Amino acid sequence: MPNPFRIRAALTAAVLLPSLLAGCGDGSTHGDLTAQKLDWKDCPAPSEAEGSGSAPSPLPGGTPWQCATLKVPRDWSDPKGDTIGIALIRARASGPASKRIGSLVFNFGGPGGSGVTTLPAFSEDYAKLRTRYDLVSFDPRGVGRSSPVECLSDTQLDVYFQQDATPDDGAERTQLLDRTKKFNSACEKNSEKILPHVRTTDAARDMDLMRQVLGDSKLHYFGISYGTELGGVYAHLFPKNVGRAVFDGVVDPTQNPEQVSLGQARGFQLALDNFAEDCTSKTTECPIGDTPQDVKDRIAKLLADLEKKPIPGIFPRELTQTVATNGIAQSLYSKDFWEYLTAGLQEAYDGDGKILMLLSDSLNGRSANGEYSNITAANVAINCSDEKQRYSAGFVQQKLPAFRAASPLFGDYLAWGMVTCTDWAVPGAADHPDVSAPGSAPILVVGNTGDPATPYEGARKMVDALGKGVGVELTFKGQGHGSYDSKNKCVQGVVNGYLLDGKVPAAGTVCS
Repeated sequence: MPNPFRIRAALTAAVLLPSLLAGCGDGSTHGDLTAQKLDWKDCPAPSEAEGSGSAPSPLPGGTPWQCATLKVPRDWSDPKGDTIGIALIRARASGPASKRIGSLVFNFGGPGGSGVTTLPAFSEDYAKLRTRYDLVSFDPRGVGRSSPVECLSDTQLDVYFQQDATPDDGAERTQLLDRTKKFNSACEKNSEKILPHVRTTDAARDMDLMRQVLGDSKLHYFGISYGTELGGVYAHLFPKNVGRAVFDGVVDPTQNPEQVSLGQARGFQLALDNFAEDCTSKTTECPIGDTPQDVKDRIAKLLADLEKKPIPGIFPRELTQTVATNGIAQSLYSKDFWEYLTAGLQEAYDGDGKILMLLSDSLNGRSANGEYSNITAANVAINCSDEKQRYSAGFVQQKLPAFRAASPLFGDYLAWGMVTCTDWAVPGAADHPDVSAPGSAPILVVGNTGDPATPYEGARKMVDALGKGVGVELTFKGQGHGSYDSKNKCVQGVVNGYLLDGKVPAAGTVCS
């Protein structure tokens, strides 16, 4: 079963949450594709693969969102062969043309998140940046409207996400492996043409073509979560084409999937510890426990009880142990979600699993109407295409003690998520991404000390891997996944100062 924590950005899932709860050389050319003209039009409503919903409303002041399709080679090893379309969205700069720097391209992570739906949802956070940039995002290949990877149907996914992801005996292990194999086989059957071409290196090459067609001599970039890995790979392939770039919620590029999953076990456990401490330290009584340990003990008992007997969720679905674990994890992506976790646990203790199920649905890309975006399918396809490692059930069993030590609550789930790619049809590309970028312009790398999904230590590893004189580290002593959208004035001031005015902060700057 896919591990839904790795490496998704909170932003992608948070788009759904409110509604639910209320290689080539630098300067290389790509044949005639560099001369294409983008046909910008009013944006349609998001497709099911993008997450459904309504067409984006104009920005304050009336600036419309515009959408277009960029043609790129399906196979970058055959650049004059068949093409696919990459869905783009933009909002033009709000300031005078004389002050405009260019386009600022966003990737919000996943992998598998739709930038076309996420950018409008969070545009208010980037209003300052829009004074000098056109804000641009896209659905990477395999995602949303960009030749989406398709695996299981909506009905099949409802069943799939409720099933046990933490086997306790041989029969349950066999069931988990069989379900994983069936999921992967469905991806191969339904997405045969695009499946071999969704690696991060492919998306990076798409971005360089995008840069040229947008008319920019340099790529100005804001990458969040997995978007930092994509940005690092771009900088490695095209160091001379990097403009002003920010990496936020930083993936450790030196780690293999086992190390990533183990780091996330520690990260989510830390976030859970912080949540429990926050609830019980307030002047008003914490409704879900008397002490931090009591909060965690009650959650552990709830999950153990749900494994034996699920409770009603959103009819006709039930809240299983797996669904509840998903919901708890989703709420730990942002401190803003902690109130939902508290309410969800209160209701679950009384036998009502609706809120925790809504949180889980948000993480998995399920809309209120029962339709799923393709975030899970794309997440698995991109990760499995990138990652060379293929882990067996026996390997996972050997590693369980270390994962349980890292997180009594999330350890088993994150460990068993490592079998996701075992039967994947496309070979993985590498042990870990290469992000070395000698000659690149400075890249601002922002690490959050309380980040559960991309632990803080990854920021320093990214700085070191980018190479001397490239990565510049900024530390935020905060909570949640990523830093800029925490609305911390210090973080936003430093990031805005670099993107808008080119002011590179002193390495090691700290915001709190």
